[in-house]
Order: sequence, then C-alpha cells, then structure tokens
Amino acid sequence: MAGARVRTSSDATQALRAAPGPPAAGSTSGDRGSTGNHGSTGNHGSTGDRESTGNHESTGELVSDVVSDISTLFRQELALAKAEMREEVEKAGKGARMFAVAGGAGYFTLLFALLAVMFGLGEVMALGWAALIITVVLGVVAAVLAMRGRSTVRTVHPTPAQTVETLREDVQWAQGRRG
Repeated sequence: MAGARVRTSSDATQALRAAPGPPAAGSTSGDRGSTGNHGSTGNHGSTGDRESTGNHESTGELVSDVVSDISTLFRQELALAKAEMREEVEKAGKGARMFAVAGGAGYFTLLFALLAVMFGLGEVMALGWAALIITVVLGVVAAVLAMRGRSTVRTVHPTPAQTVETLREDVQWAQGRRG
C-alpha cells in the first residue's frame, strides 16, 4: 500500500459533486454559461433562445431529461454512499488491528509481570516453589472468573422478550381493527 492515496469521504463527495449531473433546482439547461441576456450571448442552445424563436422541447423530452437527471443523481448518491461506507469499514478495520496488537502487547506485559513476581519470590525461596505459588494464584483467579462468567451467561435469554411482547400486542391490535 506504499504510495497509495486513501480517499476520504470529502474527496469522494467533491469528486461526485464535480461530475456532470442534474441541474440545480430552479435552473434550466440555458443557465450554464448564459449571462441573462438570452439573445446576445451566442448560446444558441439556451432555453431563452428556444423561447424567442418559438422552438419548445416536447413534454416527452422534458420527462426524459428529468428521468435521466434523477437516474444520474441516484447513481451519484449510491457511489457516494459506497465511498463513505468503504471509508468507515477501513477505519473500523484499522481500529480492530490496533485492538489486536494492544491485546497481544497486554498479554506479554502480564506474562513478564508474572515472571518478575516469580523471580522476586525466587530471591526468598526456591524458584520452583515461587513458580508453583504464581500458578496456584492464577488458577484461583481463572476459576473465580469462570464461575462469574458462567452465572452471567445463565442469565442471558436468547429470545427478545420485549420484542415478542410488542409483536403480540401488534397482532392483537390488528385483529381488533379487522373484527
């Protein structure tokens, strides 16, 4: 990824907004580049020139233009949404990688702290006994955490009770409206 440029949502927004799309509300195709003097600007395709010469677009052409503009707008909005989602997923992935590295560093920190305690106890007793004391203490901590985790998991109800209750109420309400 060296040398690759990550596009931000503001880059994507600017790129999509710069793309040709439907005209702004209240504008006509002749507003682009016209100075307001419709007969003398040299814009022979502007709406003002068509009105002055009597050439009007048919209703079908106008509807076709509106549908085309809406389609273009929809595609641009979809592309913008994809770009924003891609950026958010990249940020989430980066955060997850940072958490993983932090977890690994925390694991090794705990390991070396326990080794330091073990070697500290080894100064006043045999190193084997110090290692055994650390092992027993860690075993007790693990057992207590396992028991608390098990009791917490037992309180979890896999069915969403509140949602089921509101759905029952909705069905009863709907049945009452029919009957």
